[in-house]
Amino acid sequence: MKKLIFTTLVFFLGLNLMAQQSAMFTHYMYNTLATNPAFAGNNGALSVSAMHRTQWLGFDGAPETQSIGIHSPIYSDNTGLGLSFVRDKIGPTNVVSFALDFSYSIKAGQNGRLAFGLKAGAKKMTNDLTGLELTNPDDNAFTEDFDSMLPNFGFGLYYYSNKGYLGVSIPELLENDLYEKTVEGGTNLGSEKKIYYLTAGYLFDITTNLKFKPTTILRYTTVAPLQADITGSVIFYDRVWVGAMVRTGDAVGGLLGVNFSDRFAIGYSFDWSYVNETANYNSGSHEVMLRYNFIFKEEGKIRSSRYF
Repeated sequence: MKKLIFTTLVFFLGLNLMAQQSAMFTHYMYNTLATNPAFAGNNGALSVSAMHRTQWLGFDGAPETQSIGIHSPIYSDNTGLGLSFVRDKIGPTNVVSFALDFSYSIKAGQNGRLAFGLKAGAKKMTNDLTGLELTNPDDNAFTEDFDSMLPNFGFGLYYYSNKGYLGVSIPELLENDLYEKTVEGGTNLGSEKKIYYLTAGYLFDITTNLKFKPTTILRYTTVAPLQADITGSVIFYDRVWVGAMVRTGDAVGGLLGVNFSDRFAIGYSFDWSYVNETANYNSGSHEVMLRYNFIFKEEGKIRSSRYF
């Protein structure tokens, strides 16, 4: 049964790479740079964030993902520059992505800013299909490996204030062909598909020392149903947060984090797939988030670094 599930996993995540071509994080609200270049430089600090996700613990060949994002204002508060890196390994498939992000923002209303962003980068994809142990050694779909370097570019819009944010983006506009292989019955062509993102969040002051922060990210592509992560977090004394999330059609989970200072934060999350068949063969997914802000601007500037 495990071999059957693994083969299915390779087929959907390793070969087609359509709806699942983009890495997924429960801490998406702290990883906005990866999906929206307009986020670069938004908090007036040289900000570094890192994430590690181990998905479907105990399942052979399960996804394992790392992400690093660095961004900062440059020259003025109106322009930002960022660098994002993601490594996503799923079974025999290994994808390493890197991108340069640029943003330009203008004042929008009394307390908000509207940022426009551009992203340019590439991903290196390798697939060790010949190293798999097959029940049918003569299966033509697994007779050779492939190695591809795929360039891409994208754009995004991001409105933010000290209370909330709203963003839309398409981080990869090019629908690159991954490989073309002739198999029994015809030609199998793998390709990327554009993914459209919408992100939003708001901070509600319940009392002086208690805040509530709902956030969401919506993902849409033409080859899969609309998917949304919906998260609600309660923040105590601006230092500790506890939250719960649901990913439509996939998982539920919880988050826990600590702001040790205005500069340093750490978070942990656990989620469990409640509809996926793999839920019967794994112990859930674990994720760790770290973030450090090296430089802060003077007081009075818009900063969302503590909450978003």
